[in-house]
Amino acid sequence: DCEIVIRKKEALQQQQPAPPAPVYHSMPPPPTAGFPMPPSQPVAPPASTPSSAPATEKPATAPASSDPPLKSPMAGTFYRSPGPGEPPFVKVGDKVQKGQVVCIIEAMKLMNEIEAEKSGTITELLAEDGKPVSVDTPLFTIVP
Repeated sequence: DCEIVIRKKEALQQQQPAPPAPVYHSMPPPPTAGFPMPPSQPVAPPASTPSSAPATEKPATAPASSDPPLKSPMAGTFYRSPGPGEPPFVKVGDKVQKGQVVCIIEAMKLMNEIEAEKSGTITELLAEDGKPVSVDTPLFTIVP
């Protein structure tokens, strides 16, 4: 439905009709017949997800409190503890001071310490440990 004509400067000066330019159409990607994905194998079994999360500190999807949550300042991977096998920086019920490190966000192999924006008590964990977060993803709810 569309025709594009490209001419050189010399062709415009000579005022001769140029032959129509060849039209190239993009082809769909070839089918991945060599790499079939069996429909009988799910990518992640849904039954194992709830059993792997601790029942006492299950992350919420939306803050139930009226207080604004502490949000992620960057995209990366959220970690509650300074290293594997170490205790978390904070847990529900902990009192924190403004400027206290509450978690780490790994971005491009750099560990960025995230500090509390205000003093108060951690009432909710809103992000899951080891999972990716984006900018403005709620991490914690801190009630003054």
